[in-house]
Amino acid sequence: MRLRLDKYLADMGIGTRAEVKKLISKGMVQVNGETVKRPEIKLNTETDVVCCHGRTVGYEEYEYYMLNKPAGIISASEDRKEKTVVDLISSRKRKDLFPVGRLDRDTEGLLLITNDGELAHRLLSPKKHVDKVYYAKVEGKVTEEDIRHFAEGIDIGEGHLTLPADLKILESGEISRIELTIREGKFHQVKRMFHAVGKEVLYLKRLKMGSLILDETLTPGEYRALTKSELDKIC
Repeated sequence: MRLRLDKYLADMGIGTRAEVKKLISKGMVQVNGETVKRPEIKLNTETDVVCCHGRTVGYEEYEYYMLNKPAGIISASEDRKEKTVVDLISSRKRKDLFPVGRLDRDTEGLLLITNDGELAHRLLSPKKHVDKVYYAKVEGKVTEEDIRHFAEGIDIGEGHLTLPADLKILESGEISRIELTIREGKFHQVKRMFHAVGKEVLYLKRLKMGSLILDETLTPGEYRALTKSELDKIC
């Protein structure tokens, strides 16, 4: 891909377009070993070697990270007051990363962080009905009747039922443990579904989204780049 030098550096988080133009004009940028002072020159992102302040700046068109989202962090790209899930990706090269979908502040688990808008649309489009699997601890005894209700769709106050969901009981008691597969992404959907059948979600963790499965070696707050195999399955 061919790209202007100033855009190349700005995309890689070196600074704003104005800031990188100043760096270039001051002779702080080299391309293939030679100092360049024209921000408009076109680069081949695959073959040209760019250095800024003596450090090589490789170009990444897209980045893909799997994050085990911890509770207490908001699912946003940036926030003036609070830490966001993107802030946790300390090794990121690009400045335009965003979370694919949202998890509630108190919800943990799988979150994809990327700058690939087309992929995000495919995963989030209501027409695609991408499976999302959650583990939850629920206050109240979850029953076979609940399984039937969830399979039929639940009235969560939107004038129509949710799409059929697959509820699996892992343990039923005063505090039940379940796995739930939904195919939508409505606001607080899992919590609202259980509230509609007289129960409350105490703990919620997303385990899977489409073909992407949470790497259980990641502790809350940890992340890693997606593997080629994972990318091939979701792209």
